[in-house]
Amino acid sequence: MRMTGGAVAAPATFLLAFLLCAGAAPSAAQDYPTREIRTICPFAPGTGADIVVRFYATKLSDLAGKPVVTENRPGAQGLLGTEAIARARPDGYTIGFNPVASTMAAAAHVFKKLPFDPMKDIDGVALMLATTFVLVVDPKKDIHSVSDLTKFLKEKKGDSFYGGSTNSGIVASEIYKKAIGVDAKRVNYRSAFDALNEMAAGNIDFYFTDATTALGQIAAGRYRALAVTGATRSASFPDLPTMAELGYDMDLAPWWGVIVPGGTPQPIREKLAAWTNAISAMAETKAFLRKNGLDPMSGDHAALRALLVKDTQRWGDYVRIANIDPQ
Repeated sequence: MRMTGGAVAAPATFLLAFLLCAGAAPSAAQDYPTREIRTICPFAPGTGADIVVRFYATKLSDLAGKPVVTENRPGAQGLLGTEAIARARPDGYTIGFNPVASTMAAAAHVFKKLPFDPMKDIDGVALMLATTFVLVVDPKKDIHSVSDLTKFLKEKKGDSFYGGSTNSGIVASEIYKKAIGVDAKRVNYRSAFDALNEMAAGNIDFYFTDATTALGQIAAGRYRALAVTGATRSASFPDLPTMAELGYDMDLAPWWGVIVPGGTPQPIREKLAAWTNAISAMAETKAFLRKNGLDPMSGDHAALRALLVKDTQRWGDYVRIANIDPQ
């Protein structure tokens, strides 16, 4: 009888354990967050991307009531840090404020093979913002316009170089050099500051960098800005023409979104989306975006996914136009 009783009791115990475990995930999502959240920035400390990530991390910490710590994982034009998000545990404690248009849509064509599937290994949460890129040169040189730069590069007869640290910047550079018929060679850098130092040393001739990084360096006299890459002029650089205005087939305004590892529970994603929307609505955020050459965007996970699909195709066209060989 004891054996029979034990045989009956054991399945009951397992059933109880199963039911408790089954209810654990929703409960954990409901209580989220219960500890520190890590956000991975795919670019180096002090860069424009880093400034954006740390601002949003601070605001998220205020809303979530838990610390949000930024970890920098630079390299491979943002691919390393984005991969780290894709490989993290899908529990909501590793997230990304990420320039998705560059690190996922463009990366799908700039690299031969991504180490993760953007559509399966990462879940989009919400759209955040868009930016423009700025064509900059060494202010010590007598180059004051894109036409001046074009003339300068042609006179160098193939002995010219440009800096590349982001997919957007690389594509813009390749489109420009193809349009003017100059074989400028790319020099890859881990960060915008490495490229800045190399430009100051005379080792690169031009560089397309994000508006947030560009603003501070232009104000400090380290860069001279010539044009922007978006479809329309930037409110932060109202006097700069767009490359499209100057006759170049270019409309590059990379956008950002909140992303998490694929399989992150929906209640957690919904909480993060609500907090992101609340941050976007803050007057302080709007002022921050204006100050840093950024434009607000809004949209849920479905809008982010649809834009990712659209831009992945568009970036494929750009990469083909620029004749970029995948790395």
